[in-house]
Amino acid sequence: MQDKLKELEYKKQQALLGGGLKRIEAQHKKGKLTARERIHFLLDEGSFQEIGMFVTHRATDFEMDKEKYLGDGVVTGYGTINGRLVYVFSQDFTVFGGSLSEAHAEKICKIMDLAMKNGAPVIGLNDSGGARIQEGVVSLAGYADIFYRNVKASGVVPQISAIMGPCAGGAVYSPAMTDFILMVEHTSYMFVTGPNVVKTVTHENVTAEELGGAHTHATKSGVTHFACANEIEALNTIKQLLSYIPQNCEEKPPRIPYEMGDELRPALNNIIPPSSSQPYDMHDVIQQVIDEDSFLEIHKDFAQNIIVGFARLAGRSIGIVANQPAVLAGVLDIHSSIKAARFVRFCDAFNIPLLVFEDVPGFLPGTDQEWNGIISNGAKLLFAFAESTVPRVTVITRKAYGGAYDVMNSKHIGADINFAWPTAEIAVMGAKGAAEIIFKDEIAQAKDKEAKWKEKENQYNELFANPYKAAERGYIDEVIVPEETRIKLIRAFEMLENKVDSMPKKKHNNIPL
Repeated sequence: MQDKLKELEYKKQQALLGGGLKRIEAQHKKGKLTARERIHFLLDEGSFQEIGMFVTHRATDFEMDKEKYLGDGVVTGYGTINGRLVYVFSQDFTVFGGSLSEAHAEKICKIMDLAMKNGAPVIGLNDSGGARIQEGVVSLAGYADIFYRNVKASGVVPQISAIMGPCAGGAVYSPAMTDFILMVEHTSYMFVTGPNVVKTVTHENVTAEELGGAHTHATKSGVTHFACANEIEALNTIKQLLSYIPQNCEEKPPRIPYEMGDELRPALNNIIPPSSSQPYDMHDVIQQVIDEDSFLEIHKDFAQNIIVGFARLAGRSIGIVANQPAVLAGVLDIHSSIKAARFVRFCDAFNIPLLVFEDVPGFLPGTDQEWNGIISNGAKLLFAFAESTVPRVTVITRKAYGGAYDVMNSKHIGADINFAWPTAEIAVMGAKGAAEIIFKDEIAQAKDKEAKWKEKENQYNELFANPYKAAERGYIDEVIVPEETRIKLIRAFEMLENKVDSMPKKKHNNIPL
């Protein structure tokens, strides 16, 4: 028996070494953790249970049968984060550059299957050069097996991808189908084709960082939701993210104890500037309304004219979508519509109530927007809100103009409760433009055209640039004093706690992609 135990211990030690001490040192010199170190810092102490430690590849071509490593380049298993079950795979760059083989893929698929059966999140720590070319089509089949499970798991259990190194080719498509992507600045990259191929095909000279670095994907493409300064920050962000999210689509999101106190926030009375053309930061409104220091912004560097993120309200986890008047006046455009629609659909899939702060002058005009599909892309956000069955509450702080009023969670597309501040302007368009159209003849015939235009602008403002016409129709449930916003929202979400709603029976909808 002792000999058997010694053999087992020897094999374990070999598996723990991955590609060997020299390659581990090389990983550390790049400022990167090893696959096992990442799991250690992510999961609760002592909770990790490994599956497939002794798996090896089956390839024989190119003398691959002479080079085998226990685990075959990926560490897989399950454990807990803050006491909650999660499944994790962590690719080991010290073994064949983390490349994906048939056996490597099977290990990942096994834990994804377990996650779906047991209703717990899947976390992928990706550090892979792509398909293992020595295995040819077998490796490609392994990727497809993973992709298929990504799609099956979508909306069933949360899927989170942390990009911890260079990920290229097929290695980027699995993360792209997960719910959230995190990247590490200066050490992680994502691209379908690398800089060398780009130079050969298009003659563009571009660095890996410029082409697919964390900053690029956080600001230009929107592929990544978080750009983290280092790997520890990325792992801690995953933990924070999970604290707002339920284990699966059948559960409600986590809630922490909260004792009611003075819920008035007088500072909200002074946030809206005197001039409707003057910007202000919607973050100030959000921070006043939510529980202190509870906001986790998603996609904060991309499409900054809209804000999305998770927060707590009286201990309850909620998703927030808010126009940002400080950037492009808070207009909706292609990128902001896609960003918000994606977030809304995630919240709806996982039973997270939605809170909308609205100050939107409309959709961004121009040939660039029209030619690149603002019609179909703007419709994505409209569609996402309209199909949502979670509790939905809107607060109109200032502008709610035109079709953008409808899109931003209006009563007409199924919102449950709609509040407005007295400063709200709910109209087809701004008073200046409206006056020019409605009173065109009067203005043209006036001796002082500017004075007449201003007079008619003021007239339109008095009639329509307020929340009371909409309140008369029942489109606004209550016009509230800004300082009472927090308590009104707490009570509204308490009332909606047990909301039951569903879409008509169908195979699936056809969102305008």
